[in-house]
Amino acid sequence: MIDQSVSALSEAERGHIEALVRACHGDPFAYLGPHSQGEECILRAFMPRAISVEVLDAFTGKSLGVMSQDLAPGLFTLTMPTRKPYRYRILWANGMCEMEDPYAFGPLLGDMDLYLFGEGNHREMGRVFGAQLTTHEGISGVRFSVWAPNARRVSVVGNFNAWDGRRYPMRVRYPAGVWEIFIPRLQAGEVYKFEILDCNSSVTLKADPMALATEAPPATGSVVSAPLEFQWHDQQWIQRRNTADPYKQAISIYEVHVGSWRRGWGEDPIYNWHELADQLIPYVVDMGFSHIELLPIMEHPFGGSWGYQPLSQFAPTARYGNPADFAAFVDKCHQAGIGIILDWVPAHFPTDAHGLGQFDGTALYEYAHPFEGFHQDWDTYIYNLGRNEVHGFMLASALHWLRAYHIDGLRVDAVASMLYRDYSREQGEWIPNQYGGRENLEAIDFLRHLNDVVASDAPGTMVIAEESTAWPGVSRPTQEGGLGFIYKWNMGWMHDTLKYASEDPLYRTFHHHQLTFGLLYAFYENFILPISHDEVVHGKGSLLNKMPGDHWQKFANLRLYLSFMWTHPGKKLLFMGCDIAQWREWNHDEQLDWFLLDYPEHCGVQQLLRDVNHLYRNEPALHELDHKGEGFQWLIGDDHKNSVYAWLRRGTSGAPLLVVHNFTPTPRPGYRIGVPVSGSWKVMLNSDAECYGGSNSGVAAAFALEEHGHEQPYMLQLDLPPLGALILKPSSQH
Repeated sequence: MIDQSVSALSEAERGHIEALVRACHGDPFAYLGPHSQGEECILRAFMPRAISVEVLDAFTGKSLGVMSQDLAPGLFTLTMPTRKPYRYRILWANGMCEMEDPYAFGPLLGDMDLYLFGEGNHREMGRVFGAQLTTHEGISGVRFSVWAPNARRVSVVGNFNAWDGRRYPMRVRYPAGVWEIFIPRLQAGEVYKFEILDCNSSVTLKADPMALATEAPPATGSVVSAPLEFQWHDQQWIQRRNTADPYKQAISIYEVHVGSWRRGWGEDPIYNWHELADQLIPYVVDMGFSHIELLPIMEHPFGGSWGYQPLSQFAPTARYGNPADFAAFVDKCHQAGIGIILDWVPAHFPTDAHGLGQFDGTALYEYAHPFEGFHQDWDTYIYNLGRNEVHGFMLASALHWLRAYHIDGLRVDAVASMLYRDYSREQGEWIPNQYGGRENLEAIDFLRHLNDVVASDAPGTMVIAEESTAWPGVSRPTQEGGLGFIYKWNMGWMHDTLKYASEDPLYRTFHHHQLTFGLLYAFYENFILPISHDEVVHGKGSLLNKMPGDHWQKFANLRLYLSFMWTHPGKKLLFMGCDIAQWREWNHDEQLDWFLLDYPEHCGVQQLLRDVNHLYRNEPALHELDHKGEGFQWLIGDDHKNSVYAWLRRGTSGAPLLVVHNFTPTPRPGYRIGVPVSGSWKVMLNSDAECYGGSNSGVAAAFALEEHGHEQPYMLQLDLPPLGALILKPSSQH
């Protein structure tokens, strides 16, 4: 209740007091803090539940007076003869503290920061906005800022103010609509949120969209984090990466869900980043993979989303450790010669109450109309990337991971859903663009801008599109009208080849085109061949269980399929569990079935993958010209009767490799294939070898006869193993 003496005050001052008491003051700096009144200075502090407040000289600590509480409960005032530096000594029911007055400081964020933010081109948001440990006017503390242009009042709340939104209401900076306040003496580790009185007069608690750290779910608070001042040891890796041609590199990616790759025992079996590094990195090195791709590790409320519904686009999830722990994991990967790719989700975000949705009472981050702003498939909001501030927010997020954490690449999730306004919508459920078309022009502009900025600001890194349609030029430069991605996932190849592999070999003769069709467009984009997590969940069956036949044939088919994939043009991606021929589908709540490696057939698949991976990386012919037609040559592509395929892979120099696949369980002795080089050819890999669990059919070497065939000057005669692949190289080239 406001004291009766308030009636003697001016109408303006009564309005200030009423707004503070009702927690709806939109400009608290206009009343609180020091204000000159003639030659005197009046101090005002609103501290509900404080018992007393004493003003101290900032330098000597000498008392300058005890503040009175005459106008309203919690509103303390003191008139001083002159204005001078000061701090408060505050008595609470649970103790006493001293602190500087947050309302004694002027505007915090620079005009250029606010201008770039409004323009959608601030590339260092993670270092400027949100909660930043800083020293301001010689005082250490935390500068808070948040974008909420339509809010009536925004306060920062936490344990430091008993989660009371009446304390620490913030200053709004127009025209940017960014609210800010500096709270002295706060330190890293404080949990906080923003209490927002929105434009509809509703009060909500929102997590910080630009938080650098968060509480571990199910808690939803943001955490003040010190700037990442990690001592990196990966300079040699970064230098090599930045000077390498990504298209000529052997890129084979091991896709990992951190929480379910391997687990320990006890009450908290989930590995942290350090434990994961100790086991995952040596395994990946041994298996011959060049990169690890992590399912989204940005903080996300619901673990069952696997990270694909993130809310904190600048904070690594607290499930596995703090930001420095994650940086240490990346650093150890780089020291071991392993790159790190992160799945990154700029298409949509979840509807959790503490998240971005209706942030200030309006559709701030999302489109307002549900036909544009709501994903029916995923029950999520869609980012309005046509809004400058949202465009810049996501741009800064991408750069944050690439630069602050030395990430080597981002795989952009659900690009198709971003490109098309009618994605997964029926007629009448979508809004055309300004030209009447179905293309999402603002999302297209964002993706092009993203790729151009990454190329200039984070050289040597990759941006990869998960794009499932025939959109032209996804991986072509923006200067040529493309979207500018480095690579695109080849979803068509994945669907066709898995459909073929699941067919009974008796009927594969009728589906021969499903393995040849991909070569018709293999060089129109820069492709990654993905067997991802999406293919081994939701009733689709594990990769092993997609294979037809009896027990032996399933494993033979799987070894054959992996050999086909690793010798086909395009970089490689394989989800964890496929490497050990897991029988069951992936379950994010359990670790992989590592006990399967007690069985020789599972060890055989793992050994085959290990060997073909190392062969792929060691033989330039298998990777140098993945992106060009000169690196591939058909020898036999039309033998549908026998379900045999044969081709040559070439590098920029040296002899080619011969690759032959027999997709039936029938051995084919004396099979003749034309080759360009005479002399002896040695088998570099036989997927039917005994060490892999095969029947050990096939040959170890063959001699090319001077006989024309398949438009080649020489002819090899090979014994093709059942459901087997052979990779051969001229002996003189070993």
